[in-house]
Amino acid sequence: MTPPKKKATAKKAVTKKAAADKAARKKTTGKKAAADEAAGRKTAVEQTANKKAGAEETSPAEVTEAAAAAAKAEPEAETSAAAAEKAAATKPVSLPVDANPEAGPAQDSDAGPAQDAVVDPAIGPADRERLLHGTHHDPHSVLGAHPVPGGIVFRALRPYARSVTVLSGDLRAELHDDGDGFFSGLLPLTKAPVHRLLVTYESTTLETEDAYRFLPTLGDLDLHLIGEGRHEQLWTVLGARPTTHQGVSGTAFSVWAPNARGVRLAGTFNFWDGTGYPMRSLGSSGVWELFVPGIGEGELYKFDITRADGSHTLRADPMARRTEVPPATSSVVHASHYEWGDEEWLARRAEIPVHEAPFSVYELHLASWRPGLTYRQLADQLPAYVRDLGFTHVELMPVAEHPFGGSWGYQVTGFYAPTARLGTPDDFKYLVDALHRAGIGVLMDWVPAHFPRDEWALAEFDGRPLYEHEDPLRAAHPDWGTLEFDFGRREVRNFLVANAAYWCEEFHIDGLRVDAVASMLYLDYSREPGQWTPNEHGGRENLDAVAFLQEMNATVYRRSPGVVTIAEESTAWDGVTRATHHAGPSGFGGLGFGLKWNMGWMHDSLEYMSHEPVHRRYHHHEMTFSMVYAYSENYVLPLSHDEVVHGKRSLVSKMPGDWWQQRAALRAYLAFMWAHPGKQLLFMGQEFAQGAEWSEAHGPDWWLLDPAYGAEADHRGVRDLVRDLNTVYRAAPALWQLDTDPAGFQWVVGDAAEDNVFAFLRYDAEGSPLLSVSNLSPVVRHDYRLGAPDDVPAWHEVLNTDAAGYGGSGVAHPDPVKPEPQGHHGRPASVRLTLPPLATLWLRPA
Repeated sequence: MTPPKKKATAKKAVTKKAAADKAARKKTTGKKAAADEAAGRKTAVEQTANKKAGAEETSPAEVTEAAAAAAKAEPEAETSAAAAEKAAATKPVSLPVDANPEAGPAQDSDAGPAQDAVVDPAIGPADRERLLHGTHHDPHSVLGAHPVPGGIVFRALRPYARSVTVLSGDLRAELHDDGDGFFSGLLPLTKAPVHRLLVTYESTTLETEDAYRFLPTLGDLDLHLIGEGRHEQLWTVLGARPTTHQGVSGTAFSVWAPNARGVRLAGTFNFWDGTGYPMRSLGSSGVWELFVPGIGEGELYKFDITRADGSHTLRADPMARRTEVPPATSSVVHASHYEWGDEEWLARRAEIPVHEAPFSVYELHLASWRPGLTYRQLADQLPAYVRDLGFTHVELMPVAEHPFGGSWGYQVTGFYAPTARLGTPDDFKYLVDALHRAGIGVLMDWVPAHFPRDEWALAEFDGRPLYEHEDPLRAAHPDWGTLEFDFGRREVRNFLVANAAYWCEEFHIDGLRVDAVASMLYLDYSREPGQWTPNEHGGRENLDAVAFLQEMNATVYRRSPGVVTIAEESTAWDGVTRATHHAGPSGFGGLGFGLKWNMGWMHDSLEYMSHEPVHRRYHHHEMTFSMVYAYSENYVLPLSHDEVVHGKRSLVSKMPGDWWQQRAALRAYLAFMWAHPGKQLLFMGQEFAQGAEWSEAHGPDWWLLDPAYGAEADHRGVRDLVRDLNTVYRAAPALWQLDTDPAGFQWVVGDAAEDNVFAFLRYDAEGSPLLSVSNLSPVVRHDYRLGAPDDVPAWHEVLNTDAAGYGGSGVAHPDPVKPEPQGHHGRPASVRLTLPPLATLWLRPA
């Protein structure tokens, strides 16, 4: 304890100081009655200390010691007389919570050195105004606990609270109500203790950690990488992340909004009033951050952003890992607890490069494949169905969250969140895991070209163009009413590159099919003269987009071995699937994709098949031209959703003739496609010859496969063919091993336009061939002679699309076909075949 002499001296100094304060307050404000001025107000900590001491009056030195002893973080008081004397001389003096900051320090000759200036614990008017209006860039500098002359000042902003009390160990100090939700108090402590807040509202009392006592959750390295646009795991530092920070459980919130005057957090935990949750700016990074203790999974939230003009906008989190079910738009705090079971799949998926492996893709729209099923329910049906049909992969139309179902997912607002329509992110992981355990790879459509204009999402996110280009001519997408990303901005590019890595790493996605690449590559895409500005070289190439795609591909391939990226690119851009470090004739390095959709083959071949057979002779080149450029890129042959909607009709409905001819032509066309160099992709519903266009509202017409339906056998026959195509395909390396090597293909006859016949050989790496012959006329061609190698003693028919089981006429070759020494088509030998009508044959060495 303080010796009596020191106690008396300190008490005398405080008495004089209080008198000076009282005089100053009476002179400058005149707001308090004389009786109140005389009585004054004791601080809550003085009251607490007095109660503990059992005395009505206690010297400030004793108060200081009592508070220090009560706070867990405070060191024990020294017991020696010298230490006590030193403490009495140096410890701060407690001040009334309504002290006038303009009043100078009291002077007393007996008090020794002059006391520190009186400090008003209340928040100053400037900070108060900025906090109330959501424009404070550093709320942690004024809220929470801070050392000041005279002790530690505690400040809290708790709108609608009746009282706020600081708790630390046995210390219990009620703060002064400063109005508008502000509370403050000066406690005579030597350092800020680890404290909590007891907040009393009209009908409840909550004990909580003080969010403004925590250090930032982002480190300097994270901020440096964000500023450089090189944070490849951006999702681990931005967004909402349930975590334990400084020993306390809660959620770390952070968002990139460099143009904002202020950012506040609003959600279910504060009744969507962000006033009491201002976030701090982390300097030039443009990142705003706040750790909120006690907030966990399942909470809804958004960011209340103050624009440059002072107006507010409530925005969903661009990095949200989970969202509400549309049309609701809030972000949801999420942490994954899923335990994967696909280790074997991941370990072997990189053993063979994709372009040298079988790759047969079933494209589907999850929400309408079996309408009403969740991710987990789909996991019970989809893997078995796809495995039965023999596809190696599924390709999911965009899974990322989108507000309008009619966009099929191609107008994304939640780039880091699987759509909540079908379940949680962990539910989606369960589906991917189930497909992997069934031996099926998972590709996903990814849309980095553009985003919708919804006012709660990315458009002018912080009041100015941020994710979109600041030039309106570059920002507005001319076709879809959306906004294009600004690929030249480091942080935007980082957002997208990290997003590609996120899906591959967090959800074990095996490949990304990148949508609308052509619209990214060209500045004049769908634009008239005067609506676009040339690049720095005077060209039409979007150099920023080129750099972005190269970086994205390089990053994904480096981080996730065995993953493939696929470009939907509809032009003749040079080097789409060339390595990024290999420059081509145009001077550009390759874009670095693994595969590219062969849009030219798709359009040409469908155009040919849509003609009546009698007219096909005039369009023969449409089926052969693809081999002119077949090895310029690594190709996928896509019969995708785009070809069976919006009046284009389903595949079988594109075929001319009666119902039998339509189905026969479809079967022959599918087998021609499976044999053609390149990988295959078929959209759902086309595997059983659905006659109607696809609609996301009801999905495929599964009733066509109901045994009670009269024409069920016709549709089942096409599906059986697709199953057999995949079965033979996977067992025949000639059909996939040299897809990107000219040595794997030879025409037998490519100019039989009058006959509507196409015949070619496919070879595997060992030189073993497969002969594919298509007769796309509705007549049987007997003893049709085709040139053949002379080193194959006999050919065996392994697939015939005219088989009766598929719904065909049954013209077949049950016995091996032996070559004859008569040369033909420039080859030393030949075979004579009976070609079924509207059919494709596959033959292998017997």
